Amino acid sequence: MDTVEPKHDAYAVLKVSDFRLFISYRFFITIAFQMQGLIVSWQMYELTHDPLALGLIGLAEALPFISIALYSGHVADRYNRQRIIAWFSVLFLFGTLLLFAFSYEGLMAVMALGVFPIYFVVALTGIVRAFLYPSTIALMAQLVPRHLYTNSSTWNSTVWHIAAVSGPALGGLIYGFFGVQVAYITVLFFVIVALILLLFVKRYQNPQVILTETIRQRLVSGLRFVFRNQILLGTMSLDMLAVLFGGAVAMLPIFAAEVLFVGPQGLGFLRAAPMLGAVIMSFILAYKPPAANAGKWLFISVAGFGLSIICFAISRNFYLSLFLLCMSGVFDNVSVIIRATTLQLLTPDEMRGRVASVNSIFIGSSNEIGSFESGLAAKIMGLIPSVIFGGSMTLAVVGIIAKKSPLLRKLNLRALK
Repeated sequence: MDTVEPKHDAYAVLKVSDFRLFISYRFFITIAFQMQGLIVSWQMYELTHDPLALGLIGLAEALPFISIALYSGHVADRYNRQRIIAWFSVLFLFGTLLLFAFSYEGLMAVMALGVFPIYFVVALTGIVRAFLYPSTIALMAQLVPRHLYTNSSTWNSTVWHIAAVSGPALGGLIYGFFGVQVAYITVLFFVIVALILLLFVKRYQNPQVILTETIRQRLVSGLRFVFRNQILLGTMSLDMLAVLFGGAVAMLPIFAAEVLFVGPQGLGFLRAAPMLGAVIMSFILAYKPPAANAGKWLFISVAGFGLSIICFAISRNFYLSLFLLCMSGVFDNVSVIIRATTLQLLTPDEMRGRVASVNSIFIGSSNEIGSFESGLAAKIMGLIPSVIFGGSMTLAVVGIIAKKSPLLRKLNLRALK
């Protein structure tokens, strides 16, 4: 592929037809994931009124996700990535059908089995995400030339966050006005649309792999590559630890019900607010990509995220809380785009699946285990103190990693192209 970087064009990557189709698939599948996440969290809150039960949703998804992530990276490098994405999207569709069945009043499954069926489907979703993530990241790098990696990361993030704004808001509104069954039916519709779009993406062959390597050698090679690279390890660790402590998303149903008193409709907007902030920042970064001084902006953005979470915990006004969550998304998206671009530029083609799977372990640890940490901390410390503590820990993490990773502080993405 052409490696000469042309004059910056904010819309250059959108002229690649397969990329447009693929991010359209990601748009609809992300809406489905985000809607289902909100529906499950509010349904669990209605059934239990227990912050730990909400935290356990994250743990139920994280354990299978992390346990299988390295193998899924090997699969993404060994087998056709589009087929992997298609089959596991179908598995997600099956999981949503199960949730719909469990919620159907005539079956009374929840009354008979408690909340166990919901946790089972959440665990299944963790497996789906474990296989989708490395295949998605690896395939996206095949769709565009190298000089468009920053541009593709920006637009991929933009589309993802627009979907992540729409999903929770739509899920909360449909759940609040039409009920849980209609909400799950809507999720099914979006998954089917996503699968149809995926069918129109041309088939791409994986880069040639060394077939003499054992599975164990291939799994270890991905870990070794990341842990020997200070920049990759630093970006992944910063994201994992910052979100692990600073994420407040798992506790939003309680904020919506007991602090801000806005119900499931308000919960949808609270869940969507960080994504809205990320969308706004994505459009800004499409024109002004964080290439020079990327390391400095990475640390500033994660610190800003932590401060936003602390202020959110203190707020008692719904609109102020929306603004603060929106700002958390603004700051978070800067780090997301820098991390995604760095990952693409520093990873060889034949290792993209395995390195992406290592990255997914860091992300899964921060998001899903972070949800469990939030629920446990809220149970022990109380809701508000636990979120303030988490945001404060995020600021501490920024200081420690900035001191330990001098190469990351000096990161310049232009020098990597």
